[in-house]
Amino acid sequence: METDEFALRLRGWRLATAEVLYYMPDHPTLLQSFIWQTLDLAPSYPRIHKFLDFWRAEIQAVIHSVHLASGEQLAPAKIRNAATILHH
Repeated sequence: METDEFALRLRGWRLATAEVLYYMPDHPTLLQSFIWQTLDLAPSYPRIHKFLDFWRAEIQAVIHSVHLASGEQLAPAKIRNAATILHH
């Protein structure tokens, strides 16, 4: 499983977090929050869209809004050359 995740990250997939604000039909004034994380491919986010399509088709809760945050792509470490050497 870890190898699969690493392979996805090498192909540009990154950790994405979706916060879904929703309400149940019988309590339309009470907003609730559901947070879900997955590896996804920006900018299309196919996994998150598939999840939201499933939600709309199978879950009675009505989506109010979705907030999306995504992390950095896996990349080589950045190394900087120090121009100053400290003497003690």
